[in-house]
Amino acid sequence: MDLTICVLGLLALIVDGIRCQGVYAPPTVRIIHSGHACNVEEERHTERVYTIREGETLELTCLVTGHPRPQIRWTKTAGSVSDRFQDSSVFNETLHIAKIQRTQGGRYYCKAENGLGSPAIKSIRVDVYYLDDPVVTVHQSIGEAKEQFYYERTVFLRCVANSNPPVRYSWHRGREVLTQGSDKGVEIYEPFFTQGETKILKLKNLRPQDYANYSCIASVRNVCGIPDRSVIFRLTNKTASPSIKLLVEDPIVVNPGQTVSLVCITTGGEPPPILTWVSSNDSLPQRSVVKGGTLTLPAITSDEAGVYSCVASNNVGNPAKKSTTIVVRALKKGRFWITPDPYHNDDHIQIGREVKISCQVEATPPEELTFSWLKNGRALRSSERMVITQTDPDISPGTTNLDIIDLKFTDFGTYTCVAALKGGGIPEISIDVNISSTTVPPNLTVPRGKSPLVAREGDTVELECLVSGKPKPIILWSRADKEAPMPDGSMQMESYDGVLRIVNVSREMTGSYRCQTSQYNGFNVKPREAIVELIVQYPPTVEPVFMEMRQGLGRPVVMTCRVLRAHPSRVLRFEWLLSNRLLHAGAFDTQRDETEYTIRSLNRDGWGEYTCNVINEAGAGKCTFQVTGKAYPPEFYYDTYNPLWQNRPRVYGFKLQWTQMNPNAVDRIVAYRLGIRQMGLQRWWEQEIPVDGTINKGELMTHNLTELIKPESYEVRLTPITRFGEGDSAIRIVTYSAPINPHLREFHCSFEEEPICMFTQDKNDDFDWTRHSAATRDTKYTPNTGPSGDHSGSKQGFYMYIETSRPRKEGDQARLISPFFNVAPKNPYGITNPPAYCFGFFYHMYGKHIGTLNAFLKQKGQTASEGLVWSLSGNQGDRWKQAKVSIHPTSSFQVVLQGIRGPGIEGDIAIDDITLEEGECRDPPPNLSAKALSTSCHIWLLCVTLVLTLLEGQR
Repeated sequence: MDLTICVLGLLALIVDGIRCQGVYAPPTVRIIHSGHACNVEEERHTERVYTIREGETLELTCLVTGHPRPQIRWTKTAGSVSDRFQDSSVFNETLHIAKIQRTQGGRYYCKAENGLGSPAIKSIRVDVYYLDDPVVTVHQSIGEAKEQFYYERTVFLRCVANSNPPVRYSWHRGREVLTQGSDKGVEIYEPFFTQGETKILKLKNLRPQDYANYSCIASVRNVCGIPDRSVIFRLTNKTASPSIKLLVEDPIVVNPGQTVSLVCITTGGEPPPILTWVSSNDSLPQRSVVKGGTLTLPAITSDEAGVYSCVASNNVGNPAKKSTTIVVRALKKGRFWITPDPYHNDDHIQIGREVKISCQVEATPPEELTFSWLKNGRALRSSERMVITQTDPDISPGTTNLDIIDLKFTDFGTYTCVAALKGGGIPEISIDVNISSTTVPPNLTVPRGKSPLVAREGDTVELECLVSGKPKPIILWSRADKEAPMPDGSMQMESYDGVLRIVNVSREMTGSYRCQTSQYNGFNVKPREAIVELIVQYPPTVEPVFMEMRQGLGRPVVMTCRVLRAHPSRVLRFEWLLSNRLLHAGAFDTQRDETEYTIRSLNRDGWGEYTCNVINEAGAGKCTFQVTGKAYPPEFYYDTYNPLWQNRPRVYGFKLQWTQMNPNAVDRIVAYRLGIRQMGLQRWWEQEIPVDGTINKGELMTHNLTELIKPESYEVRLTPITRFGEGDSAIRIVTYSAPINPHLREFHCSFEEEPICMFTQDKNDDFDWTRHSAATRDTKYTPNTGPSGDHSGSKQGFYMYIETSRPRKEGDQARLISPFFNVAPKNPYGITNPPAYCFGFFYHMYGKHIGTLNAFLKQKGQTASEGLVWSLSGNQGDRWKQAKVSIHPTSSFQVVLQGIRGPGIEGDIAIDDITLEEGECRDPPPNLSAKALSTSCHIWLLCVTLVLTLLEGQR
């Protein structure tokens, strides 16, 4: 059934329980704004631009229609790819950003989807406006003439300010405004390449009068209320760029733990330069202290070593910069290796052959590194048979070698390499190397039964390589089958005993592992290596892990458990259970990857949790099925036409509508349990709503909530009931809002509350209407015009009026626009007989300078201009009068009240008690001009003729 017929049916019927089908609809989206916008440009080249001042609150609301209720998601993209989706997605109707920053500008998207059709997407571009303080920088050029008879000095003053929108600059010298051409010695221009980002003031061949105070004023023309910003620069004959001096050595070599002070002083510059310190480590150490030009680093560490620079800036010329390097002494990572005689293929150490012992450390600074050698604790000097050398730092930094030529039995012993720094203060590093008949190169083997190693997922395993030789080298473990990290995340792990221990082993760790000897702390020979295979077994991975199956009594239920992967892949058996009771078991069919269990006819005993265990050597994978007769939740319908009505002053009613999700999936729904509670209170009120017959998919159900207290909000819970019992509940919030076009047959606004009944001031008029009461009126008000109270005569009551005093001038307009009022079509083909409404209001037009009061009808979607429906001009006396006019809108509409200022200040016009009632006005409209009446009737007849023609064409 057509959606329009459904809506018409809902409007026509007011009894509880009325149903209608076909309400499922894909989503639609509209973005509205309620934050601190400066300006919103609507649909400019299909784009909406929302302008806001930095620091204000951005609030965008995504209004959606569609059933089921669409899910809403806000996302953002910015100007650059790196900034894309920089903000977390917001799953809410309202996007709220307090104190918005310039980096948060960009395009915001609202996406709504409910599974029907394509998602609905709307976007709005947020433009954040700001203006920073301008900065003036000064540069000077000196050109020499021939034979040096004179020289010319030209000074450039450059003004820059970050802003959005682009900034406009103006220059002042003292109180004098400088413009291009106003002074032959001054030139003002924008460099071509900066595209208006800066303004340069050029002072040619500097003159005495050019020494003055210069002001640069940056302006964005007061957009968003952003005031102009300015900066003053004093140019004198002493103005000069900065110069500095560092009172420290370069480099500075210190021991860890020392306190280092770097002193920087200025030696020139006018204005006086500002000194700052920067580090090559991106930022100064946390514990550093800067006082004036002195940087203090207490208890310095090796991590704080680096280049430190003092920078002086006074915006004249280029900043001055001086740097020094801090070097923190350190010794670390002592290593050794033994190199057998390179002229023999045998890697063993033998009498009569050459052997070399190498020792390496990391030293800072490297030039302070010194080595000494000991044999059995006694100092060793270089000789013809014991040659001590130091390797070229470019080839192997921090390395010393001891070559033993023609090894003799007496050469066996312990050799010690001692590394130290000349400056002292750092502990020495000693490395002992034993040379004897038992010093042999390494060998690696895998113990019997340790490869392949079979483990179960989650176990702790130890991969083992036996290493022999003396000295024993460090063993390096890595993946042999692929380029993949080790369990700790590194590409290589060290082991001192040849064992690699892996805790909580996972299936991804299956594969080949290589153990090999390192080339340090052992023999400098070709690495020995071995391979260990690891096989990780794991239970079957199955799907579904959990599935809820809803079914009515007497219907079949088929449950399928599927195996995705397992190791070993040969699955041994399966078993089906209900709770803990075994239903069926057997061997798994290797030709299939699934097993099924069927309930031919579901009964009450068949409800419950079914488990399928698929078992191999490593354990079991489990599929779980929850078989239930529980009904799915209802789906609240949020697109009800005018759901809220108000028959009495203190209470309101609400038309609650919903459809049932998958109504035929379970037994027939016999009733709904309705729960309702006032927000903030604990107590629920419940009642049952009986259901006759079978509910169809998409069938719209209605229940009227009455006696709701104004203006409270309520939480509503709706639960379907079947033979199984209660199903899943759905909850929504019912919120009171003053009806815009209520079903109480009348709209009334007396302006007693600040929101003024959702009326808005037109942004494109000359001035605004003012909400006012006689009790709060300024004693300096203009006499002989305006009312002395509201329409009821109360001095405390409020009304709206136009203030015609200065600076208002004749012809200025103030426009007050009503909220939108909806018009319900009477049939699915549109409006053939437009409904009638009586628009009424009270007016007060007293004073010798009264201008004109107009009322217009503004219809949504109409390309024509607003239609004048009422107009009155001139002094009407010191009393309130009523105006009524019948209007016949064909679509959603607004009414506009326009006040036009007359020739003088005694021309205040006031309005009060605006009403809109369904039906023609009972009294004839007193002030409708013949022209307006003719235009209105002509438009109405034209619309009726057009619709009748379309209907005739469809036949």
